[in-house]
Amino acid sequence: MKIYTKTGDKGTTALFGGTRVPKHHIRIDSYGTVDELNSYIGLIRDQKIDSQSTQTLIDIQNKLFTVGAVLATDPEKAILKNGEKRLNIPTISSKDIELLEKEIDKMNESLPPMTHFVLPGGHQTVSFCHVARCVCRRAERLATALYEIEPFEETTLQYLNRLSDYLFVLARKLTLDLKAEEIEWIPKKNS
Repeated sequence: MKIYTKTGDKGTTALFGGTRVPKHHIRIDSYGTVDELNSYIGLIRDQKIDSQSTQTLIDIQNKLFTVGAVLATDPEKAILKNGEKRLNIPTISSKDIELLEKEIDKMNESLPPMTHFVLPGGHQTVSFCHVARCVCRRAERLATALYEIEPFEETTLQYLNRLSDYLFVLARKLTLDLKAEEIEWIPKKNS
């Protein structure tokens, strides 16, 4: 398989199903941001973290390929007129979302209660989590904008929403594991 095809040289790209759209199309921006998120999660996974978190991140990276496939599919080409699936595109299930929720709950059990927002940082690994969380929120914003134009399975949006929560809690857990300082944001009054 050749890496370069030259079919995108004029600023268009093909969706799953063959439809060509401009490379600046919101659908491309949506799944491109999910791809960026996946790369940041790989960066977190490459740090010295516990094996459970590493395994969960590998599962998340696989699910993000599914999210990308959903977002990269032309909805008109995905379903036949009789309602059957034309393309064999995987979907995000409620079990995928529940897995993130279970991981969040498990990590939260060992964390001190949160009484304030926290400043991102404290350790490079923690900062990578916060960057990934922000990219995840951007992916979610783009996906919701796309959803308003061309709806897809709502579980895809729910997964991105829960994933940003997971990444925040993972940042807090890794702060504790790495004995980094968690700095609370306490607004200062103007004097």
